[in-house]
Amino acid sequence: MKHRALRAQVGAETRMTLQRGETLLVTLGIPVVLLIFFTLVPVLPTGTRHRVDFLAPGILALAVMSTAMVSLGIATAFERSYGVLKRLGATPLGRPVLLTAKIVSVILVEITQVVVLVGVALALGWRPHASAGLAVIAVLLATVAFAGVGLAMAGALRAEVTLAVANGVYVILLLIGGVIFPLHELGGLARFARLLPTAALSDALHATLGSGSNATEGWVVLALWAVAAPVVAAVTFKWE
Repeated sequence: MKHRALRAQVGAETRMTLQRGETLLVTLGIPVVLLIFFTLVPVLPTGTRHRVDFLAPGILALAVMSTAMVSLGIATAFERSYGVLKRLGATPLGRPVLLTAKIVSVILVEITQVVVLVGVALALGWRPHASAGLAVIAVLLATVAFAGVGLAMAGALRAEVTLAVANGVYVILLLIGGVIFPLHELGGLARFARLLPTAALSDALHATLGSGSNATEGWVVLALWAVAAPVVAAVTFKWE
């Protein structure tokens, strides 16, 4: 019974996510446009022979952040505001199954993003290294971390505030998260940026799929966020 309810809720969560125009814009539209534009137009100092070699891992990191933090956080905040979470949590579905369904839905959307973005990047000439296993681990750690951040915002702030904060954080991390600008181009801000989950994921993905460079610090930061953010969300989250 629980498995059937979980499958049904996962399907509902995924359909609702993919049917929201603003969500598709953030999760697929913007990442695809950024990848194509900055690959074809030489306006960024990527430091690589082919611009797509730097951009593809960073844009994948952006896509994970957009789904696991922005989309999940905003949707959950409005569900909480409208009383949907409270009602669903009181049904036989239960809160644990509801949260599990949300997490599985996020992963399914991320798979769609990866397929689309990798396809576009390959068409643009990207030839990633064969460290896909480590890249998947990095994405899973980042998903947990960003979901924790998104749920922490959704569970503690009003829906309208969550909407503004999540989008504001998205823009900031887009600029200083190693997504379109190399971290070494940020000057004194680079040290702070490396402590953020987006930069940590970008470093890990560059190391596993791109340059093959050492990203030990990025892995450590990513792991810490994957532990700390869900704990904060669990402690502060209010269902109504």
